[in-house]
Amino acid sequence: MKLDAVTDKILKVIDGPGFEQKGAYNVRYNGRPLCHGDSEHIKIRSKKDRQGIDVYIDGNTRGEQVHIPVVVASGMTDIVYNDFYVEPGAQVVIVAGCGIHNSGCDQARHDGIHSFHIGKGANVRYEEKHYGEGEGTGERILNPVTKIFLEEDAVFTLDTAQIRGVDSTLRETEVEMGAGATLQVTERLMTHDSQRAVSNMEVRMNGDGSSAQIISRSVAKGKSLQTFHPKAVGNAGCHAHIQCDSIIMDEAEVCSIPEINARNIDAQIVHEAAIGRINDEQLLKLRSLGLTEEEAEGVIIENFLQ
Repeated sequence: MKLDAVTDKILKVIDGPGFEQKGAYNVRYNGRPLCHGDSEHIKIRSKKDRQGIDVYIDGNTRGEQVHIPVVVASGMTDIVYNDFYVEPGAQVVIVAGCGIHNSGCDQARHDGIHSFHIGKGANVRYEEKHYGEGEGTGERILNPVTKIFLEEDAVFTLDTAQIRGVDSTLRETEVEMGAGATLQVTERLMTHDSQRAVSNMEVRMNGDGSSAQIISRSVAKGKSLQTFHPKAVGNAGCHAHIQCDSIIMDEAEVCSIPEINARNIDAQIVHEAAIGRINDEQLLKLRSLGLTEEEAEGVIIENFLQ
């Protein structure tokens, strides 16, 4: 299917090197499925009771990717429920993302509720990018809900990034972990002007030998406001580390609330948080190489958010 210029442009931003209609994929545009494809080991089916898809990934999946991008335009509120069923032993990368193009005065909003059911020993990497653009005055709103259920020895890597242009976001993440399960979270966020971003996360380590690492990096500019509240709960012998690092600029406000809760004598959980301005020595060094102050700030921010 041939995509229009705006959709094609946004897909190139939110889908890594660029979206291609091959393998397992599902494109959603303005509240409707636009096109989709299956692979030998990955099947995508539309839900019958509500908007969304069920993605079935069999245990023989190795090195495959699933692409499920969403594009929303002006005046649209899109709510979608996507469930992923990953069989034991599978290895897969799931690439998601939502881009909003708002050229009008009404808000454009996407609420994506994603649930991941990860079988024993499976290894899943989930990448999600959020992006907003358009010359309109209407708000661009993204409110993702992510629920992850990890069986014994399952591995899940969650890599999320809010690139730019999102006026308001509320992210809710819940994780349940079985024995020996591993979770790696990297969250990257940029806000500017009067944008608002809230991220709540609760990770419950219910099985012995489970482990989690949660890293949040953010940059707040203008008069934007960011709030982070990651929580790690140790219900068994487990390990967890929470790290929140933020750069604050202009008149922005950043609130980091890392929380740890040990409910087992063998639970080992650590948290740390740091908020500060751009390092003056780094700025001076880059300025001495011929960069303007704005260019130097851009280099520092780009490397910080990597």
